[in-house]
Amino acid sequence: MGTDPAAAALGAALYVSVSRKMRVPLFPLPGAILFPRSQLPLHIFEPRYREMVRDALEGSGRIGMIQPHAPEDEGAPLYPVGCVGEIVGVEELEDGRYNIVLLGTSRFRLMTETDLDTAYRNAEVETEMFDESEPPPLSMTLRAEVEREARRLGDAMRLSVDWAAVRRLDDEMLVNAIAQVAPFDVGAKQALLEAATLSDRADLLVQLMQFQRAAVTGAEVQPTLQ
Repeated sequence: MGTDPAAAALGAALYVSVSRKMRVPLFPLPGAILFPRSQLPLHIFEPRYREMVRDALEGSGRIGMIQPHAPEDEGAPLYPVGCVGEIVGVEELEDGRYNIVLLGTSRFRLMTETDLDTAYRNAEVETEMFDESEPPPLSMTLRAEVEREARRLGDAMRLSVDWAAVRRLDDEMLVNAIAQVAPFDVGAKQALLEAATLSDRADLLVQLMQFQRAAVTGAEVQPTLQ
């Protein structure tokens, strides 16, 4: 995509918690979720979001990723929780579009939208309710369940996956990466984003992958007991 890997690495190395209350521009995008310490590549083509990226680059460098309840239109209701992302990679194309990479810093709760006379939406948000410190490792059993269900879902969908590379991912990166790319609906993605702990997210992810596989194959789901 042409982003600067050195910039992305620097952003990850300099990760710090953001202030508890802040004003951020909002990028409402169904199906796109961002987690702390995870990255999200985005192609920016709508004029209002080109303006948002330009303003962010000239200002704090932050964008608030959040899901709308319906396909985004002006004033569409938003879910109450999103994630602040720092722009750590950027490529401006000749026609004014952007390719950017966001590094998640902290989940936030939407407090109130603010009218700043911009084409894009802005909001006051707070991060106090979320503990974004690095989580403890998953249990060996839960880690194995995540890998097993990911392989089963990938096989059911006939995806080409480098499973050796998947096994090398740490627990947080594995769970969050699957949560970001798996074809779950908006509500399921939101539940994964709002999960209080990594273990909670992994438990939910296993169940969602089982149900998604059943939807693809027509097989009966055998729930995992924890």
